[in-house]
Amino acid sequence: MALATSNLLFLFLFFLSLFPFTLSRSSSHLSPHSSASLDVSASLQQANQVLKFDPTASISFQQQVHLVPSNSSFSFSLQLHPRDSLHNAGHKDYKSLVLSRLSRDSSRVKSIYDRLEFALSELKRSDLEPLKTEILPEDLSTPIISGTSQGSGEYFSRVGVGQPAKPFYMVLDTGSDINWLQCQPCTDCYQQTDPIFDPRSSSSFASLPCESQQCQALETSGCRASKCLYQVSYGDGSFTVGEFVIETLTFGNSGMINNVAVGCGHDNEGLFVGSAGLLGLGGGSLSLTSQMKASSFSYCLVDRDSSSSSDLEFNSAAPSDSVNAPLLKSGKVDTFYYVGLTGMSVGGQLLSIPPNLFQMDDSGYGGIIVDSGTAITRLQTQAYNTLRDAFVSRTPYLKKTNGFALFDTCYDLSSQSRVTIPTVSFEFAGGKSLQLPPKNYLIPVDSVGTFCFAFAPTTSSLSIIGNVQQQGTRVHYDLANSVVGFSPHKC
Repeated sequence: MALATSNLLFLFLFFLSLFPFTLSRSSSHLSPHSSASLDVSASLQQANQVLKFDPTASISFQQQVHLVPSNSSFSFSLQLHPRDSLHNAGHKDYKSLVLSRLSRDSSRVKSIYDRLEFALSELKRSDLEPLKTEILPEDLSTPIISGTSQGSGEYFSRVGVGQPAKPFYMVLDTGSDINWLQCQPCTDCYQQTDPIFDPRSSSSFASLPCESQQCQALETSGCRASKCLYQVSYGDGSFTVGEFVIETLTFGNSGMINNVAVGCGHDNEGLFVGSAGLLGLGGGSLSLTSQMKASSFSYCLVDRDSSSSSDLEFNSAAPSDSVNAPLLKSGKVDTFYYVGLTGMSVGGQLLSIPPNLFQMDDSGYGGIIVDSGTAITRLQTQAYNTLRDAFVSRTPYLKKTNGFALFDTCYDLSSQSRVTIPTVSFEFAGGKSLQLPPKNYLIPVDSVGTFCFAFAPTTSSLSIIGNVQQQGTRVHYDLANSVVGFSPHKC
């Protein structure tokens, strides 16, 4: 009898060692679910398909805009397309595609941090030095650090420019304020999907005078022949330079906005490819959302390895099941959307991360922003280490392998078709929790079964919630009430 009891106890302890997180106790305000299932086979199948996307099969301009029922007098929706569904870069395999994505992502993140540091250093325009280069107009003053890196963008939408409207694929980006597109004549223009915009074909195109409010609002501006010039530069060396103008933007058959300030770029060099330009959805005065006086906007991002589309909505109601959090603004940088994050949990257990690691101090340092253009979520090193260690301690049964690029925690799942992993959740004020889908934090980095924990540490005080963690979740920015809502499975 004693032997039988001993055997049962041994089996019970052995079971616990295999699945340490399945019986973990949850805090009263956290999700009772401590584990989730990752479909390894489906993730790898999708990874293998992304290299076969045919950009010419994308839908037409007229098909992809529809009205959204709303109490607002002006509400509309645009379809969003993942970058790789519109531009086939010819990568030889999925691993090289991921490395390319991560390289772009690192460049973007660096420039976000550079811009923040520049703003917080309280430099004045008179303190700036011109950038010594022959390719920029000599009468365009350039700061040492300027702009936010959009890279070539990860999500595109179809927008009409000019009168009559001509459709262009444009990057949509919450980390930028300046709207711009490539324009004829080109000093140097990169390859884009659509023909380059020719201002001479538009009756609504008009230059902005140097003394205009829009010109004065630019971080980097110049003046030539009484016309406003702009520049947006990037941490990786990419830049766009040209004339700052007003133009009409059309959103399919749902309406148009006149006199939108946009950059007409004649010299555009660097990582940009595929899109005609960018529409900024940031919080600054020159962003599209500010110029159209939107009370809210939301988007739902499909998996970047998917050929399907998602959408961007303006002035639409938030889903009733949204996990809401405070939407905060910095007094130093008005572009970024800060969110009131209080902590994180793994396997239903709240982690011991000091809340101040996610809070912005009085000088503007710290905090965490939600960004559509950054791919991988960055966390302060202390917070990241705590998150990673908690995940690793609950997955001893997964076969570890070498790190990959910026990922230090990777697994060999080549022999698995499905695995059970601990849940990962963002915790917000008021005990509200957003549980991430498994495929949003354990992602393939090659086509043979290497999966990595998709978070990364940063030595910066600023943390960033990236679009990999946002995939499949509608993110609703209620600008009027300073609330950001997250609604899973609302694409």
